[in-house]
Amino acid sequence: MRFFEAFANIFRVPDLRKRLLFTLGLLAVYRLGGHIPAPGINTLRWQEFMNSSNGSLFSFFDMFAGGNIRRFTVFALGIMPYITASIILQLLTVVVPTLEKLQKEGELGRRKITQWTRYLTIVLSVIQSATIAAGLQTQAGIVIHPGIGFTLLTIISLTTGTAFIMWLGEQISERGVGNGMSLIIFTGIVVGLPHAMQNVYQNTFVTHEWNAFELIAIIAMMIIVVAFIVLVERGERRIPVQYAKRVVGRRVMGGQSTHMPLKVNAGGVIPVIFASSILAFPTTLMQASFVKNTAWLSATLRSILPGEPLYYVLFTAGIIFFCFFYVSIIFNPNEAADNMRKYGGFIPGIRPGRNTAEYMNAILTKITVVGGVYLAILCLIPGVMMSGIKLQHLPLIGNWIDRVAPRFLLEGLNVQFYFGGTSLLIVVGVAMDTINQVEAQLIMRHYDGFTPRSGRIRGRRSTF
Repeated sequence: MRFFEAFANIFRVPDLRKRLLFTLGLLAVYRLGGHIPAPGINTLRWQEFMNSSNGSLFSFFDMFAGGNIRRFTVFALGIMPYITASIILQLLTVVVPTLEKLQKEGELGRRKITQWTRYLTIVLSVIQSATIAAGLQTQAGIVIHPGIGFTLLTIISLTTGTAFIMWLGEQISERGVGNGMSLIIFTGIVVGLPHAMQNVYQNTFVTHEWNAFELIAIIAMMIIVVAFIVLVERGERRIPVQYAKRVVGRRVMGGQSTHMPLKVNAGGVIPVIFASSILAFPTTLMQASFVKNTAWLSATLRSILPGEPLYYVLFTAGIIFFCFFYVSIIFNPNEAADNMRKYGGFIPGIRPGRNTAEYMNAILTKITVVGGVYLAILCLIPGVMMSGIKLQHLPLIGNWIDRVAPRFLLEGLNVQFYFGGTSLLIVVGVAMDTINQVEAQLIMRHYDGFTPRSGRIRGRRSTF
């Protein structure tokens, strides 16, 4: 009842109601644009190509594009060029002094970086759309009228679609509720859930591929994974910080105790995206003719396809590596320790300066390992449910494992890609972030939030 009361309170606040309806309206525009096909494409032939490319980069990026790649609409590039541009500028901030200076200038510097991100997004969109146009013309029957006209038309259509999506996301962030870019990805994933539920119903009650035990196991696993995500995403290590008293003029500054929160999963979904993108290349390369004609290269690439034991090993190692890589970029213990020392802060029992930086680095290393293992488990469990673990392909012991291991472990349960760890992490993470923002707005206006701990600030209630 508390949840429904909090949801009803959203519509009692005029400003929050307008923001919510504005967000839903722009998301509806995004979904409407996702059904406008790009010109010059043989849709049936493209569908056949996509069906034969499951597990490749196309199917991976199709998740972030909300199925627009599979339908090849004007939104086929999706928001990925913007995400790529943001990551590139974030990485360059570490090595380019100009960007580092802008980042420290506050709101003005962030606006400048955002403007450069837009320009880089357009450049990346032009490059990607030109590459896609060139690649499509090498596949027989996909392009109706190949040539320079098709290439230019594809560049204009896809680049304009990406620019429009970027504008929608920025408008949602500025005038709506939640992070616009994240909500666009969230919408693209969630719209596939009804089809996934239909697939579950089909396999259980129509084709009888799953029995009652397998259905209960799938539902229970989904609940456990979602609860696991919520638990870890809210988890943080709080480092106590004490500020010494200082006399500035006639005022006494400092003297209070606070803490520095370090999130368990500071990298979010970025390490998973990096690791998944790299491991999707083998599947994409296997479509090339020179790979198919080279026996040893084809066999090597097949050994790291999704579901293979080596794939899971490399995937886990890649996630943990990119966790450390990304966290090292977004958090600098030496800089944090130096800032703390400048403002008279210290960690109780730890000397300021180098010792503080080493202490924070040791804690950060431990929680990053935990965060990497968490992301790996989160992605491996749904992966095993979808594809299984092909342990029977292992040398020497493969035949024995094939005889004794259960089939659902080796072959999976044929669950759709919507239940993948990456999509679940995005959906739950974005939902939590949006609910927290709405809850903050409600509490600020003297209403109860969604969670029991929020509590109402006593005051006059607003009306319609």
